[in-house]
Amino acid sequence: MVKSVKKSRGLFILVIFIGGILGNFLGDFISNNLKSLDVFKIVYNIGLTNPIHLNLKIVEITFGMNFNFNIMSIVGVILAIILYRRY
Repeated sequence: MVKSVKKSRGLFILVIFIGGILGNFLGDFISNNLKSLDVFKIVYNIGLTNPIHLNLKIVEITFGMNFNFNIMSIVGVILAIILYRRY
């Protein structure tokens, strides 16, 4: 009898972030060491270019978020999802 292991969403999100970070590092490493593969230097930016400031006189809140993706970070996320589902 095989027991089913329940996986949490938090672990899934963590695995996705780790896969993206490792893929990004790998893409930077490849593009810096192999000049013929400059395609890995292309970065796609998603997010706010200028942060949003909210000043309430007592508290000042700054909100900003920016995601930088390259080809290898997307590959890293896809591999992380595959490995998460398999194991």
